[in-house]
Amino acid sequence: MTRDGAAPGSLPRRIVARFDLLRLAGLAIAGHWVWLLIFLPLLWLAARALLAAIGSGDGFDRVDAQVGLMGIPLAALAIILGLRIIAGEMDGRSLEIAYTVPGGCERVWWSKLAAAASILLIAALLVGAATYFLFTEYPPIAAYGALQGAVFYLVMSMALATLFRSEVAGAMATVAVLAFDLLVLGSQGVRASPFWNPLAEANPDPEVILAMTVQNRVGVPMFIALVTGLAFMRANRRERMLGG
Repeated sequence: MTRDGAAPGSLPRRIVARFDLLRLAGLAIAGHWVWLLIFLPLLWLAARALLAAIGSGDGFDRVDAQVGLMGIPLAALAIILGLRIIAGEMDGRSLEIAYTVPGGCERVWWSKLAAAASILLIAALLVGAATYFLFTEYPPIAAYGALQGAVFYLVMSMALATLFRSEVAGAMATVAVLAFDLLVLGSQGVRASPFWNPLAEANPDPEVILAMTVQNRVGVPMFIALVTGLAFMRANRRERMLGG
């Protein structure tokens, strides 16, 4: 026995159990073909490359990397995953079972959210490598910005689907938010956008760019945490969620 009362070798077993839990949560989200979702953003890059090859698009530079090449396909994948975290239990008629899990239903939500984030991270690594080596080089801050925006839409789709108690309604609402973000906030360079891109800023003052970057990279994760907490609070209202 160790000093904390745990049996020798229990830590490796706990690590294996955690990975097994993530695997099962991933299967609950996307089924046995969950690994195919990891490659889904690469289809976007293939389409962009095809358009460039036939002369329907301009060349790519480092400004395009964060949103145009990496951010948009990762956000699409994030929305698909986020819709399944809580609302998927409703559509699968298994929500009531989640409330009977030892430790509370939040244990189920956290496991599925962690699994979705893991899938998203692996997909981000793949699409990031493909973008860097096949399209354009970019600084690490662009890769983080793309992943930040994707995680934002992961929790946003989870929250809106939970709010409306429907994957379809949640998807429609989240796509509307994404469109507003890309077409309005992004085009105006608003730093509140989860996809705000410091490389696209025309302001030459590096101190201003640094201040805006810090505000965005700190403020957006705080908002993500807030949305996650609100979504779990909503999901914990058993009578409301199970009501007709």
